[in-house]
Amino acid sequence: MFIDRAKIYLCAGKGGDGCISFRHEKYIEFGGPNGGNGGKGGSIYFIATNSSNSLVNYRHARKIKADDGEKGMAKMMYGKNAKDIILEVPVGTVILDNEEKVLADLNEEGKKYLAVKGGRGGRGNVSLATRSNPCPSYAEKGEPGEVRNIKVEL
Repeated sequence: MFIDRAKIYLCAGKGGDGCISFRHEKYIEFGGPNGGNGGKGGSIYFIATNSSNSLVNYRHARKIKADDGEKGMAKMMYGKNAKDIILEVPVGTVILDNEEKVLADLNEEGKKYLAVKGGRGGRGNVSLATRSNPCPSYAEKGEPGEVRNIKVEL
C-alpha cells in the first residue's frame, strides 16, 4: 500500500525536576546542599533515508511522544537524559504545519530536521547556591517539551 500523506501529533519529553537535598553526616554540623539537576527531555527528529518509499509507518501512528528526563537525586546525582526519537522518512518528504507552511524539505539522503525539542531539566539546590544564600531550600521544575501538529507529505 502506498501512503503519501500523514498527520502526526508530536510531543517532546519534559525535563526532569531538580532535587532538594542536604548533607547529613555525623561530624559535619552545617553540611550544605547536595541536590542534583534534572535530565533533559527527549526530542523528535525526522531523517531522510532511501530504505523506505512510502509513509505507511505513520498511517496509524497518530501520536508520537518522547520520554521525559529523570529527576535529580541526592548526593549531587544528575537525572538521566531521555533518548531522542528518530523518525525515518523517504527522501523527498516535505514537512508542513497546520497552516500549510513548509517547515522542512528532506530532499537528500541523511538530511535531518528537529521537529520538536525536549524540555531542559531543572536545577537542583546545589546549582542555586550563592554567596548570599549558601543553602537554598528550593529547586527548579523541569521545562515542558514542545508540542506540534504536523503534516508529512511525500
